[in-house]
Amino acid sequence: MVGIVLGAGSSRRLGRPKQTLPLGDTTVLGWVVRDTERSSLTRVVVVVPPDIAAAVPGLDVGRSHLAAPAAQSDGCSASLRAGLDAAGDGEPVMLLLGDMPGVDPAVIDAVAAAWQRDRPWASVTDYDDASGHPFVFSPAALPELRALHGDRGVWKLLDRHPERIARVRVPRPRPVDVDTEHDYAVVRAALEGE
Repeated sequence: MVGIVLGAGSSRRLGRPKQTLPLGDTTVLGWVVRDTERSSLTRVVVVVPPDIAAAVPGLDVGRSHLAAPAAQSDGCSASLRAGLDAAGDGEPVMLLLGDMPGVDPAVIDAVAAAWQRDRPWASVTDYDDASGHPFVFSPAALPELRALHGDRGVWKLLDRHPERIARVRVPRPRPVDVDTEHDYAVVRAALEGE
């Protein structure tokens, strides 16, 4: 299974690159990548613009492969396509958000193991309070993922095929994704004491 970390967001709501915000001994994106690399995933693709990659120390040191998004104009879908191109077609993919630290190796491994056991078309993680990432997609789902456009395309695709989606229960609150200064403060308070 290939992990695809989507780390090319434009940070419009925050007003500064959230990927480079300090978190512990690294950055928000660095934290996500480190946790993903510590998981059982076979490979990790990090979709990140070159200027952000240069500003996040250590992204190119681990076992991750960096991929630049093709175009910012198509939002998250452009990042997704770049990640899928780098991942290839033969393996299932797990989508993770580069602005959602707190999806630790235990969550990643539990979601991956559930997918491996049942091998559905796609899996969504169900936390105590909401559904969220990571998502897993089988190789059969990749053509539809590649055809998506816009920022909410993956959710719309999942909504179109509820009968093909497996739910993976993770008994903890959904991690916060960093979209605002408040989110960043919440994430720091939760994770920097670890």
